[in-house]
Amino acid sequence: MTQLIDFILHIDKHLIDLIAGYGIWIYAILFLIIFAETGFVVTPFLPGDSLLFAAGGIAAVGNLSLPNLMMSLSIAAILGNVVNYAIGYFLGHQILAKGLIKKSYLEQTEEYFKKHGAQTIIFSRFAPILRTIAPFIAGVGKMDYRQFMLYNIAGALCWVVLCLCAGYFLCNIPVVKNNFSLITLGIIAVSLIPAMLTFLKAKKQQP
Repeated sequence: MTQLIDFILHIDKHLIDLIAGYGIWIYAILFLIIFAETGFVVTPFLPGDSLLFAAGGIAAVGNLSLPNLMMSLSIAAILGNVVNYAIGYFLGHQILAKGLIKKSYLEQTEEYFKKHGAQTIIFSRFAPILRTIAPFIAGVGKMDYRQFMLYNIAGALCWVVLCLCAGYFLCNIPVVKNNFSLITLGIIAVSLIPAMLTFLKAKKQQP
C-alpha cells in the first residue's frame, strides 16, 4: 500500500521512469491500469484522474503522443466499463452476497443513480470509486445495454480527453510542475467531493 501511495503522489516521476524502461510499451501499461481501474469492481484504488493528468503533462514535453493517449486510454475506459457491466450482470448478486464491496461505496453509487439516473455512468467518471462501482451496479440492475453503451462512450471520451488536456496545458507550468504531489492530492480531494456529499446526504436520510 505504501508503494501504491508513493506511485500516486509521484506519478509523474514514476511515469518518466516507466517510459525510460519500457519505451513504447508504456501505452500498453497505461491501457491496463485504466482498464483495470474501471473494469474490476475490486480495484477502485488504482490511479485514474492523476494518471491521466500526469500522462498529459508528459505528452506536452514530447515523451508521449497526446493523440495516441487519447485513443488508447479512451478505448481502455470504454472496455473497462463493458467488463464491469458484464460482471455485475452475470455475477453481481453473488459478489454482493459475499460482501466483497464496501457497503458505503454501494450506498454512494445507489444515491448517485437515484439523483442522476443513467447519466450516472457519465458523471461517475469524474469521481474515484464511483466510476468503478457505477458500471457494476448498472449491470446488477440490468440497465438497457444500448443506453449503457451510449453513456459509457460519452463518459469515457469526456473523462480521458479532459484530464489529458488539463495535464497537457497545465502540468508544465512551473508552479504546477514544482508542486506536483500537492496538485495530485488536490485532484484526488476535489474529485472525491461529489462522492462524499452523496454519502453524507444518504446518511442523513437514514432513519
